[in-house]
Amino acid sequence: MKDAKPNPIFRLMPSLTDIAFLLPVIFLFTRLEGVRTMLGDGDTGWHIRTGEWILANHQIPKVDIFSYTRPGEQWFAWEWLWDVGAAVLHQHWGLGAVVLASMIILGLTFAMLFRLVNRKCGNGIVAILLTSLAASGSAIHWLARPHLITWLFIVIFLTLLERVREGQRNLLWWFPVLMVLWTNLHGGFLAGVVIVGAYAGGEIVRALVAQSNEERIAAAKASLPYIATAAGCMLASLINPYFYHLHQHIFSYLRDPYEMNHIIEFQSANFRSAGAGFFESMLIFAGGAAVWFAYRKQFGEVFLLAGWGHLALQSARNIPLFMIVAAPLVAMAMVAWLKALGNAPIAAWIRSIPEFVESAGEEVAPLERIGRVHAICAVVLVAIGLGIASPSASKFFKPEYDPKVYPSRALALLTEPSQRIFTDDEWGDYLIYNLSPKGIKVYIDGRSDFYGEKFCTEYIELLGVKWDWEQILSRHGVNTVLLTPASPLASTIKESSHWRVVYDDGAAIIFQAASLNRGPAEPVSTSSNGGRGRDPITASSNVVAEITQFKTKE
Repeated sequence: MKDAKPNPIFRLMPSLTDIAFLLPVIFLFTRLEGVRTMLGDGDTGWHIRTGEWILANHQIPKVDIFSYTRPGEQWFAWEWLWDVGAAVLHQHWGLGAVVLASMIILGLTFAMLFRLVNRKCGNGIVAILLTSLAASGSAIHWLARPHLITWLFIVIFLTLLERVREGQRNLLWWFPVLMVLWTNLHGGFLAGVVIVGAYAGGEIVRALVAQSNEERIAAAKASLPYIATAAGCMLASLINPYFYHLHQHIFSYLRDPYEMNHIIEFQSANFRSAGAGFFESMLIFAGGAAVWFAYRKQFGEVFLLAGWGHLALQSARNIPLFMIVAAPLVAMAMVAWLKALGNAPIAAWIRSIPEFVESAGEEVAPLERIGRVHAICAVVLVAIGLGIASPSASKFFKPEYDPKVYPSRALALLTEPSQRIFTDDEWGDYLIYNLSPKGIKVYIDGRSDFYGEKFCTEYIELLGVKWDWEQILSRHGVNTVLLTPASPLASTIKESSHWRVVYDDGAAIIFQAASLNRGPAEPVSTSSNGGRGRDPITASSNVVAEITQFKTKE
């Protein structure tokens, strides 16, 4: 007897895949600050302006186009393809379109992750819970930037590798093709090679520990397609505007201890942060899963869990990658653990928990196999798009940089091309987005890989008010300084007769060189005393360390 066809209306109902797709939206508008969260740092702006430059000049930049301190120096715009896409969206529909597109990428990532987790463990309830945990742990890096592409490609690679294991070996040809695209979208493409390499390494270790010659030969042969695929991916990654020089630059950047010690994203995780519990939970589950897989001689899974867990502990930037890679593997082990717990000689009420999860998963499974039109996802995306486009949108829908964090009100005094502005790297990103179309360049911005250790050390010492701070500013021809009023350098400049305050709104203060001829003008201020009379701040090592760490880099 054939199964009855489902009511067409049922296809409009949300599935667990829809819920997974909407997880970022739910988090953004219930736990975070909505659309504005995606603009939590300034790098989005310089990526957009890079894309616009490429569209206008019909070439990929090879030298710096944004700073007045290092003009003509070699620069790798290694996410150029993402930049172009963001620029097209921005030119037609504004910053909101870039944010909405990034939210869609997030949604696709977790929808595909759920499908993969469900495929691996066979229990929809466990799959949606692990996907939710992965989404929660990755929320620390939800930003409208190219790195989201790497998250999506990792899920794609893992999904294809699962199907290859199921016997679809012809899919391996797709990996180098996808790698070409990935390489030109984001520098995290090396993660794809690492993942494929883990599968190859797992088979090699299985061959080394095999007890029979037949098993050893079979495992060794099984590793060859993965080795060839990893090599093919590396060769394919050479198809980029910079050829192998891009790889040299990335390896040099990732091995630089200075960058790792001064960029917040590359520092170790803060286990006292609000979202640390999600990471800790996955680490515990992953540790148990690694032991479980090792016992089953599935060493590829062990490499993935142990390797990405190690990288996540080393650098907070890798936490989302670990959460995504670990979710499907942990789900497999968890289903096995629940089944064992249900059969264990323990209290009945404890056995009832895994029995409930198993029965619920069995009930959900046939419903998930029915095709849906994902109408709820489309409706939500349209609603968000309308909210973003609305002139009267609330702050949760406004695609803007937080005016409490960025100097939006100070921009009106920073519009003359003759101004050589000094500000910190994060505000430098913001100025590129707002002022580069007017021909204004910056002292420094978030591209730490471009500026290098020597220049960045000087920059940090400048913010820390080193004795020669005036000589450093003079050497670079700085005639305008934009800072937060509480910064040590702002307090020091305020005491100098060579500078004058021309603006202070309590959030940002602008100094101009006294020798700069700007005609008679009184200091513009929205604070009660124009910023005068504030006590100078001693630049202690703790304060300097806090304000001079680069926040975000690509």
